[in-house]
Amino acid sequence: MEFKIKTGELANQKTPCLVLGVFESRKLSGPGEAIDKASEGHLTKVLRRGDLDGETGRLLMLYDVPGVNSDRVLLVGCGKRKELDRTAYRKAVAAAVGLLNETQTVEALCTLPELAPDGLGLYGAVRETATTTLDKVYRYDQTRREDKKAPKHPLKRLNLWVSKKQDRGTVERAVRHGAAIGRGVALAKDLGNLPGNICTPAYLAERALALGQQHQNLQVQILEEQEMEALGMGALLSVSRGSRQPAKLIILDYRGGEEGAKPIVLVGKGLTFDAGGISLKPSEAMDEMKFDMCGGASVLGTLLAAADLGLPVNLIGVVPSSENLPDGDANKPGDIVTSMSGQTIEILNTDAEGRLILCDALTYCERFSPAVVIDLATLTGACVVALGKHASGLFAPEDELAEELLEAGDTAGDRAWRMPLWEDYQQQLDSNFADMANIGGRDAGAITAACFLSRYTKKYPWAHLDIAGTAWLSGKEKGATGRPVPLLTQFLLRRSGELAESGTE
Repeated sequence: MEFKIKTGELANQKTPCLVLGVFESRKLSGPGEAIDKASEGHLTKVLRRGDLDGETGRLLMLYDVPGVNSDRVLLVGCGKRKELDRTAYRKAVAAAVGLLNETQTVEALCTLPELAPDGLGLYGAVRETATTTLDKVYRYDQTRREDKKAPKHPLKRLNLWVSKKQDRGTVERAVRHGAAIGRGVALAKDLGNLPGNICTPAYLAERALALGQQHQNLQVQILEEQEMEALGMGALLSVSRGSRQPAKLIILDYRGGEEGAKPIVLVGKGLTFDAGGISLKPSEAMDEMKFDMCGGASVLGTLLAAADLGLPVNLIGVVPSSENLPDGDANKPGDIVTSMSGQTIEILNTDAEGRLILCDALTYCERFSPAVVIDLATLTGACVVALGKHASGLFAPEDELAEELLEAGDTAGDRAWRMPLWEDYQQQLDSNFADMANIGGRDAGAITAACFLSRYTKKYPWAHLDIAGTAWLSGKEKGATGRPVPLLTQFLLRRSGELAESGTE
């Protein structure tokens, strides 16, 4: 998908399709009014017929509009003007792009960013247009010979019209940021959607190495099981014992910041298939357990976005990757393993394996002397029960870091909700036989999982994102979402000073 900026008299713009916003009660947007004037009231006459009132996401395609240089005009309902927010704007853009794709419109000119929804402004509206467009045109096609629903001539270029030439720099920057986020999301989706027999730990490692080959300032290292054993990663390796696929510890090191500056570290759970181990999961919907590596996929997607943008920041991605399967050598309930930190863990449920591979990765991160470590994992069903699919669960001991991540999520439209991480919950992890158990019982499952991880993060600022409810969708629209790549990229944009220097905040 290509984005270009257009300026100048709107009616004179040559394009296969011109996209205009219409508010409820048939009120035209500013660009719509300009085209209505050029067409001598043609749009007003059409709207009076009642085919489009302006309800959000409703569409009306017009042909042969007089006085304009566009082959077609697409009217897009945007709801009430005073109520136009990110959600309504995203719905309007997605509806427009969907129809353009279906009608074999290879190129179009969009004026919707000029509506500047509340809380977004021009920069935010343009960035949202780019990310929503890329999300809408995304199609998974790696494992099927033919996608009968795929358009034969999909939308390939969306031009964005800017009324003021002095805003061109802001718009170009927003497009650059939005497109990079969209590419990162697409990579995370591709990896998440691949089946477990293809997307193995070795495959994830190969994709990471390929990213390193594409970007000079991104170095990739893969630790094999023998090296992890030498480091004492007994918790991580205990999970991989039940699989024929050897575990991998994937390290991506992006150096865009000042030499010696402490890096931001992202740690992503890379469980490429989770059958639960000896504590076997129910067979229903077990196919969705291929998505249990979406944390690792989002780390790769975020690294791609950062590298594409050349962000002036030092960033490290760490992805512990394994499968969790039943086998004669697999973890058994009651087993005790020793983590890299030296702490022992009683495994009461082998299906609570994500925290076992993460805890050793979190200890490994100490060697980087990080500015902050953020782990992201499809960790608990309890978080899905608590927050559903709309918000990721955020756990952070430090208020300042928590607020920074919450704000990044709000700005990017990839929201999180802070959950408690009180000492009161730690006692649920008590064990009679080890330093801790790997589960804390039925109550507060998402919180006790975060409490478990917190025991391995005492030497640096840390936050945990439980993305079990947000990383994929079930049902008719089943598939990976690419979250929380937008949240993390926004966090990096702000941390790097990219937004402040560009005057976009």
